[in-house]
Amino acid sequence: MLPRERVFAALEHREPDRIPWGEHSIDYNVYEDILGRETLVQAKMRQTQAYWDGRRDEIVECTKRDRLDLVRALEMDIVFCSGVPPKGYHPKPMEKLDESTYRDDHGHLYHVSATTHDLMPFKRNTEGYRPPTIEGIQAAIDRLAEEPAGDPNDSSWEFVHHCVREMKDTHFIMVTVGDLGFPGFGPTEEDQWMSLVLEPEICRKLAELQGRRMIRDVKLYAQLGVDGIMPCGDLGSSTGLLASPEIYRDMVYPWHKAHVAEAHRHGLKVLKHCCGHTWPIIEELAEVYDAYEAIQESGGMDIRKLKERVGDHLCLWGGIWHEHLVLGTPDDIRNDARYAFRYAAPGGGYIMGSTHSLAVGASRENILTMKQCRDEWGVYPIDPKRFV
Repeated sequence: MLPRERVFAALEHREPDRIPWGEHSIDYNVYEDILGRETLVQAKMRQTQAYWDGRRDEIVECTKRDRLDLVRALEMDIVFCSGVPPKGYHPKPMEKLDESTYRDDHGHLYHVSATTHDLMPFKRNTEGYRPPTIEGIQAAIDRLAEEPAGDPNDSSWEFVHHCVREMKDTHFIMVTVGDLGFPGFGPTEEDQWMSLVLEPEICRKLAELQGRRMIRDVKLYAQLGVDGIMPCGDLGSSTGLLASPEIYRDMVYPWHKAHVAEAHRHGLKVLKHCCGHTWPIIEELAEVYDAYEAIQESGGMDIRKLKERVGDHLCLWGGIWHEHLVLGTPDDIRNDARYAFRYAAPGGGYIMGSTHSLAVGASRENILTMKQCRDEWGVYPIDPKRFV
């Protein structure tokens, strides 16, 4: 089977020739460790600085080369891609306050993470914050009908077009897109969560605005020639849902369902990325999506139990612990693969991947062990006697 055929078989709950493999995100260190060269792809603060220096075209060309080279080198089956900043993009550098702290023009403060090297917000300037109103949100909803969904030939999509042109004949092409999470608002994170309870009507309107935008944009994604889309939005923490299942069902679920229905109408598969503990709404996720990616085992999302409960109609994508890829040993990776392959792979409906991503700190040895497990043990029919 070609990689593309392999993924479609898994999504359609048929057994392919071997377990497909894909990731929704891969950080720069993996490219450098596997390909043996420096990269600007997901290179965190180094990439941010390159944009500030006006090197947008260099970053995009690097992404075109290194993303596809890595997929080929690891023999992955899924090519994940996304929009890029348009031609001429040259953002103003933030003000540097010290070696790791920056301030933007709005007074928000950012800090370079010592762990991931991302430039991350850590203090928001709340002065002058104005909350949304029902009237203002409705006006934005009314304007959607007049706003174009976007031009598929815009330079923002040049990386996606490159992936489709170079690899769609053989691989499954997936574009990551925006999603709707819990639609809170407020000047602080605490205020945003409290608004779901204190201002539900405004939150419902915010959900409607984002939901209608997502539905409108589906036609654009279909015009790009991709096979599927991945809405990326977390709904859970490591211990539970970020808000109650009742709030999800009331404010979010109807728009998730409508979004996926529109994607299916355009012939697109929808593969949901969602971290955290989602057991209270797993039936809704299984009803809506073609695949569920991440499956945070450390958050209580046991892939064996998921297979038993929703595996007949939801393709499960994960199984190899993110934490083990970063902090574990090859034996940890082999144990993860044994468990996932034994309980999630039989009958199809399974894609191998990290329980989050191939992130900063993921070791070359562990990633290559992951590949070896798939190559040697992931051949259908799955036979646990091979798991040695």
